[in-house]
Amino acid sequence: MARPFLQVENLTKSYGDRMLFEDVTFGVNEGDKIGVIAKNGTGKTTLLRLLSGEESPDSGSVTFRSDLRVGFLTQEPEFDPSMTLVENLVAAIPPHAGEEWGREDRAVQMLSQMGIDDPAIDVAHLSGGQRKRAAIARVLLSAPDLLILDEPTNHLDIATIEWLENYLTRQRVTLLMVTHDRYFLDRVCNKIIEIDMRRIFTYEGNFDLYLRRREERLEALAAQLAKDRNTLRKEQEWMRRQPQARAGKARYRINAFYDLKERASVRYDDRTVDPSAVQSGRIGSKIFEAKGISKAFGKRVILDDFTYTFARYEKLGIVGANGVGKSTFIKMLLGLVAQDAGTWDVGETVRFGYYSQEGLDLPEGKKVIDAITDLAEEIVLTTPATATTAEKTVSLSPMQFLSRFLFSPADQQKYISTLSGGEKRRLHLAAVLIRQPNFLILDEPTNDLDIVTLGILEEYLRNFKGCVIVISHDRFFLDSIVDHLFVMEGQGVIRDFPGNYSDYREYLKEQRALKAEEQRATAAAAPTPAEQRRPAPQRPAKMSFKERKEFEALTAEIDSLTAEKKALDALFASGETIADIAEKSARYDELSALLDEKEMRWLELSEKA
Repeated sequence: MARPFLQVENLTKSYGDRMLFEDVTFGVNEGDKIGVIAKNGTGKTTLLRLLSGEESPDSGSVTFRSDLRVGFLTQEPEFDPSMTLVENLVAAIPPHAGEEWGREDRAVQMLSQMGIDDPAIDVAHLSGGQRKRAAIARVLLSAPDLLILDEPTNHLDIATIEWLENYLTRQRVTLLMVTHDRYFLDRVCNKIIEIDMRRIFTYEGNFDLYLRRREERLEALAAQLAKDRNTLRKEQEWMRRQPQARAGKARYRINAFYDLKERASVRYDDRTVDPSAVQSGRIGSKIFEAKGISKAFGKRVILDDFTYTFARYEKLGIVGANGVGKSTFIKMLLGLVAQDAGTWDVGETVRFGYYSQEGLDLPEGKKVIDAITDLAEEIVLTTPATATTAEKTVSLSPMQFLSRFLFSPADQQKYISTLSGGEKRRLHLAAVLIRQPNFLILDEPTNDLDIVTLGILEEYLRNFKGCVIVISHDRFFLDSIVDHLFVMEGQGVIRDFPGNYSDYREYLKEQRALKAEEQRATAAAAPTPAEQRRPAPQRPAKMSFKERKEFEALTAEIDSLTAEKKALDALFASGETIADIAEKSARYDELSALLDEKEMRWLELSEKA
């Protein structure tokens, strides 16, 4: 039976009259890998802060098993400025984990795996992405029994996300994390906790199973609410009668009426961002051409004689390691960064909408409604004519427009400086779309957006009547939107790949398999050092009886191992949920090594056959 690591009992937390959750109870057992999901502003990060002790609950308790080592990864990690990066990491490694030199070696190795090649760097000089990667390395090196991670994939490139995904999948680690990365949730987690309607709902299984179970729960909730409200109408008629008419009635019915009234008053708030209310401006046939664009910062080449013609309605994803120049590429297109050589020829009808990684370009000291009103005092939308309806024009006020992005009248009076990260992201999106662009450029748009909002934004972009360029580390987001990729490989090399991100990963997997096959064939054909020294025999040696039996056994064994490996290949490619993924991955590696060994021996014996 799994040991309990953490128990949360009747936890309640509010800010003023705003209740985040109440009487929340759940547990974390050894071996659990739990993803926490909720809409922005409903308490995900607050829950983690309560678990870490950074905040106190209004009521309830948080109890960790005694002597439990807990590793916390916050969204804004801090380091000791008096120490180098590697010294910060070494200080986090438990003393029992090895000698001093061994601990530093492990820290350097972990940093290298996270893509940081200068372990002696001053922590003050770390970029945002480096700081996040270093913080992940530090918390993993601390060898915790329980890992608590707040948005671990934010500001990471895809290669690092996939490394972390594989690490957490293979390691026997207990995990509780908040993330909006749906592939990460699907491949790592075996349990999902959802914060909704100020309560906790727990679902066994990965993210894909959670989606199905959640839909079933909402359907059941809707059916129960309809039933309760129908019954309430009948009971209200009974309660409206004169007191004398019900004086003799059982008191329990009156009490039951008030219980029913409370249940029937539940309002499931499923409001979502509605960018579909915003239309793109018409776009002409000429979009833009890049002609011989080159850009470098010293020896670091971003683009090298890059030429490309962008097509109408094209949806492009840009991927590559952090620091390879993805953001610089789009800033040159927008005219925010000057190229060293070449020209951009942008069509006259193109109207860019730029959602930048840096965030809002709105005055922090202004109220939300005032900042949006400064951009447009009226938003005029035109609904195209159909076979049965004429073209219609609708006008929205800034207040009506903001309501489409979940800003209530009270929220619109807030100062921008007081908004949460998710609220600022929604306002940023509203500020971009209010200008009705026909060419959207989105640089890491998924950071700080909840899963529901991401789904709505994906649908909007798929139906967007214009052009889109997306830089994102969110693989699900890219798969949902783009029709091809620019893969920036560094030093000015850009590969144009026809397909989405999953197509690209499958292509890379096939290329690695081909390369491995070529290497095996080369190794099998090459003579061993002993064979090189030994003169060639006048005639091939015959098999001994023992070798003949071994050869026959090897043939059957290789067939069996190959069949098992193919079965695992099919399972991994099926997309099905694999409960024991770590064991099957380890078996796959073992099979590959065994086949190499058996096939080499088979080749040796076949020379004698």
